[in-house]
Amino acid sequence: MIYEQFILLGGGLAFGILLDIVFGDPRNKYHPVSWLGKLIESITPNLKHGRGRISSTSHQKIEKVSGILFSCCLISGIALLTIALASLTALFTGIVMTLILFAILLKISIALKGMEKSAIQIIRSIKAGNLEEARYNLSMIVRRDTSTLDVEYIQSATIECISESTVDGIISPLFFYTILGPAGCLAFRAVNTLDSMLGYKDPYYKDIGWMSAKLDTIFNFLPARITGLLMVVSACMVQADWRNSLSILIRDHHKTPSINAGYPMSSMAGALRVKLEKMGSYSLGEGTELITVDKCMLAIKIMKLTTMLFCLVFSLPLILVLSHIGWWSLIFGI
Repeated sequence: MIYEQFILLGGGLAFGILLDIVFGDPRNKYHPVSWLGKLIESITPNLKHGRGRISSTSHQKIEKVSGILFSCCLISGIALLTIALASLTALFTGIVMTLILFAILLKISIALKGMEKSAIQIIRSIKAGNLEEARYNLSMIVRRDTSTLDVEYIQSATIECISESTVDGIISPLFFYTILGPAGCLAFRAVNTLDSMLGYKDPYYKDIGWMSAKLDTIFNFLPARITGLLMVVSACMVQADWRNSLSILIRDHHKTPSINAGYPMSSMAGALRVKLEKMGSYSLGEGTELITVDKCMLAIKIMKLTTMLFCLVFSLPLILVLSHIGWWSLIFGI
C-alpha cells in the first residue's frame, strides 16, 4: 500500500511534468485555468457595492468581506471537488487511471513549457530586430507598460519573468502537489489566478482583491525561498556564477515590492552577473556583464534545472515520507 501510494503520487508528478514538456498549454479557450478566469471575471462585478447611503468605510468593509468569502469559497470548493474526483477515480477505476488523472491535474497547474515558449518568442523577436513585436510578446506575460522599453529593459523584464514564474508557475504548484496531491496544486492555481485578476491596488480592486493578494503572498512564501536557494545550486551545475548568485540573493532579495519575488530574481541576477531593473521600482544585481539573448537562454536552462532539482530533493522524498505515515489515505482514501 505504501509503495502503491508513492508510485501513484510520484508517477503523477513525473508524468504530469512530462505532459507539460511535450504538449505545453492548449489555447486559452481549451485551458481550464482560462475557464476559471472567465468565472472570476463574471462574478467580480457582483463583489462591488454601490455606495448610496453607505459610508465610504462601511462600503470598503463590505467589499473586503465579499472578496474574502468569494476567494475562500472558490479555493476550498476547487480543492474539495478535486479530492472527491480523485477518491472516486481511485475507488472505481484503480491505480493506473488515478495516476493518469493526477498527472493531468498537475499538468493543468504548471506552466514550464508555456513560460519557455513565451520567453523564446521574445528572444526571436529581439534577434530579428523587431522591437515592437518583442514589446508586444513581453506585454503578454508582465503587468508593466512595455510600449517604450528598449532592448536591455525588454531582456531584463524577460529574465525577471522567467525567475518569478519559476515560483508561481512551477515550483509553488509542485510544492502544494507534494503535500496535498492534485487538490493542493489546483487550489494554488486558483489562488494565483485570483491574484492575477483581482490583486491590484487601484480603487476598483483594492478591497475585493485584498484577500486574493494576501493568499498569493502566503502560498508563495516558502516556495519562493526554496527556489532562490535551488537556483544557486542550478547556477553551479550550469557553470554560471553561483557564488555571486548566493551573494546577490542575500543582499537584494528584499528590494522588490513583493516579499517573495526578490528571492528568485536576485538569485538569477547574481548567477547571470546582470542587473535586473524595473524603472522606478527596484534594481537587482551588479550588472558586471551585459544582458543578452544568451543570458535569457541561460535563465531558461536554470529554470528547468531548478524544477528538476526540486522534484528530486524535495517532492519525491517528501511524497515517500507522507506515504509511510498514511497521509494519502487520510486525504484521498487510497
